[in-house]
Amino acid sequence: MTGPGKQEPRLGGHILADALVAQGVTHAFCVPGESYLDLLDGLYAQRNRIQLVTCRFEAGAVHMAEAYGKLTGKPGVALVTRGPGACHAAIGVHVAFQDSTPLVLLVGQIPFEETDRESFQEVDYRKMFAPLAKWVTQIDDAARIPELMAHAFDVATSGRPGPVVVAISEEMQKELAVVPDLPPAPVFPAHPAPQALPRMMEMLRAAQRPLVVLGGGAGWSAQGRADIRDFLLANDLPVAVSFRRMGLFDGASPNYVGDLGVGADPALVKAAKASDLFIAIGTRIGETVSQGYTLMDMAGSKPVIHVYPDQAEIGRVYRPALGITADLNAFAAAAKALPPVARPAWSGWRAELRAAREAQAKAPSYEGPLNLAVALQALEKVLPPDTIFTTDAGNFATWPQRFMQVGAAQDFLGPTNGAMGYSVPAAIGAKVVYPERTVVSFVGDGGMLMTGQEIATAFHHKVNPIILVFNNGMYGTIRMHQEKTYPGRVSATQLTNPDFARFIESFGGHGEIVEATDQLVPAFQRAVASGRPAVIEVRTNPEQVTNRATIAQLREQAAKA
Repeated sequence: MTGPGKQEPRLGGHILADALVAQGVTHAFCVPGESYLDLLDGLYAQRNRIQLVTCRFEAGAVHMAEAYGKLTGKPGVALVTRGPGACHAAIGVHVAFQDSTPLVLLVGQIPFEETDRESFQEVDYRKMFAPLAKWVTQIDDAARIPELMAHAFDVATSGRPGPVVVAISEEMQKELAVVPDLPPAPVFPAHPAPQALPRMMEMLRAAQRPLVVLGGGAGWSAQGRADIRDFLLANDLPVAVSFRRMGLFDGASPNYVGDLGVGADPALVKAAKASDLFIAIGTRIGETVSQGYTLMDMAGSKPVIHVYPDQAEIGRVYRPALGITADLNAFAAAAKALPPVARPAWSGWRAELRAAREAQAKAPSYEGPLNLAVALQALEKVLPPDTIFTTDAGNFATWPQRFMQVGAAQDFLGPTNGAMGYSVPAAIGAKVVYPERTVVSFVGDGGMLMTGQEIATAFHHKVNPIILVFNNGMYGTIRMHQEKTYPGRVSATQLTNPDFARFIESFGGHGEIVEATDQLVPAFQRAVASGRPAVIEVRTNPEQVTNRATIAQLREQAAKA
């Protein structure tokens, strides 16, 4: 790195590595490529400051970086090569975009004098990533590296956080330049307007059936989560969380009433429609939270208070009665300082919603030797209070979502864009960041064979997540929709799988197979005791395609319809 004194010429690749250090980067996740050898050499020089995690697939590398961003609030950094590498990485960029996670993706690029010749692996990344990222740029002049990299990190973290893609041309990395490094700019967060909070409390005091929905991921600090919790509890408000944001509020709290996302409790959806004040804090009120845009009309007949760090998102779909543009943590601190509502009229309403949440979390009787609901609730009791959960997309994910509670000190990471293949690399990334914490991955048999090879990365970097593979031999979510729409006409949704326990054992890890309710906890405890990366294959009943319906029941419903 260079300071304000005399500066020496540096290669562009080394200036890039130094720029990452200057922005406070401690981890980077990569699949190496010849298009950024000079950056790799620069990272070799910075190996005592940045841990470079070598991955096996570009999508896996970006998922790991995205998990880093969710957990730390700082931009996750991924490095991939040009052409196919960038295309593989695109799904992780889309996850970061829809999840509002700060991310900086560096993509190797062809020599710029070859542009528009369809050179080997040439792609115009400004066009390719334009709908997937907050900003896309290309660095062709080594002297501009500190400027553009500093701006990339600023964009990734400002307003609504999200991904930035930076293409780095090959010969630029070989250029010599004399240029100082740029540190992050000290920027104070946006606070609520002075008149906003009194107006919010006035609307709250007039309500009879308010409902708060907490959303946002990387935008929340630990202090911010504590402050918003104190505000919500002081006012005895019922609190739901948005899709895959269970880590934002203590699931054991009497004020927690469930999650509004895919597979939401029908009783909670009904209550959300019946509420007379909808307070959305940190969520965009997107398609999943709004249950397909059905919770309220877009004209604003139900009062909505929308708190979000990016004004462009407030009123984008639903016209709020009050929009508050503010940093989420700044809003939480200001809200906590407000005098609470005296004798709130909604305490009975809150108790009703909590009772409904507790009722739907009771494990029903399921046919067969494995009652997954009972097994997961038993597992919950033996998990450390600071466990990190990662989840994939699929029907299996609704089981822990419905039957487990995420504690106040636990984290829950999942892709709100429904990307399969997220959970395993995210768990590895989480374990790299927090090696001392227990990390549990929930993944289906479909998602496991999309990025499960990243298990090799766990061994390579000596981290040991525990992966629960829910195996029902099918793409369960698609089969569910297939049976609802074309009952009995099974097409393309059945799967042939390996023995997942032997799969992890082939790497030298710990494998278990669970087929009965009382087998899960002992299998998990043995996995922990092994000290190695572990896979627990949970063989579920394929007939029980959701936690609320069997295939036979779906066919019967379709026939009646």
